[in-house]
Formats: sequence, structure tokens, C-alpha cells
Amino acid sequence: MVGHLREDDIQSLLAFVHSRKLKKGELFISEGQVSTEVGFLVSGLIRSYYTTNSGEEITYCFRFPNDLIAAYSSFITGNKTEENLQAIADVELLVFSKQELEKLANDSLSWVKFLKEIAELQYIELEKRIFQLQKTTALQRYEDLLLHHPEYVQKIPLQYLASYLGITQRHLSRIRKELVL
Repeated sequence: MVGHLREDDIQSLLAFVHSRKLKKGELFISEGQVSTEVGFLVSGLIRSYYTTNSGEEITYCFRFPNDLIAAYSSFITGNKTEENLQAIADVELLVFSKQELEKLANDSLSWVKFLKEIAELQYIELEKRIFQLQKTTALQRYEDLLLHHPEYVQKIPLQYLASYLGITQRHLSRIRKELVL
């Protein structure tokens, strides 16, 4: 992905980037705000969740080190977000603003290509998640998470993991026991 960017493109970005730390439980962005920043996750874990009308929190995504994070729909539309991005472990981010990214894109075709690729990856990830929820079992979703992020699964609180999988904590416990046997 960074292959589109030249050294001078990266240096231009680094002039704008600032470091931010979030403690476990802190929010990068919360429901009702407009997303004007992107974070590059250096360390820690982030969960994306929304709250239902009945007040239940539904976790629909986890972000791991080397991922970009933003309330992406809000970021591209300028509308208020319906999601929350919360640290579920202490987090270190490199943060840059939408305004700074737009300036970079105006100055360099490499950044336009980079941002296009990010948008494409976001679409593919969303489509994969939809198909995953509609076509696979909770066990298969859990196994996929174990396959791609085994070092982090044990760090994710069970209630968030169960919500992400679309099951109860009791069902998650049964799945975990099945896999140990």
C-alpha cells in the first residue's frame, strides 16, 4: 500500500503527524462527533462499536497494530458518526487530520492513489464482514479471528468478543471449550 508513496510524500506526512496515547477505555471518537482525524495504530487494541436504541453496545470491528482507524463514513461525508472507537488496551497512535490529508492529496498524485486504495480496502473489509456474518457460523468467525490475530484474542474482553461474533458469552465459552478438546 505504501508503495505508491515516495520518500518525499512520506516526509510531507510526517511533518503533520502527532503522537497520541489512549488509556484502556478511552475513546478516539464517540457517537455524535464528526470524524476529522485518522490514526495509525502503533500499539494496543481498538474496538468499533455502536449503541442500539435499547442501549446495548454492539462490537462490529477490532483494530490491531499497523491498522488505520477512523470513523470512516463520517470522515468522508462530514456527517456525525454513529460509532465509537474505544481503546480496549492502552493505545499509541500516530494521528493526522483530514485537512492535512486533503492538502497532501492536492499536492501529490501519489496521495490520491493511496487514499483511493484505502477506500477500496475499507469497502472490501466491509463486504467481507457482511458475508462473514451471513455465511459463516460463530465458530468459523472465531477461528478466523484466531487465525489472523492469535496474539490478541486473549486480550479482548469476552463481552466484546461475543458481541463481535454475534453470540452470547455463554455460547462463546462453549466454542472455546470445543476448540481446546
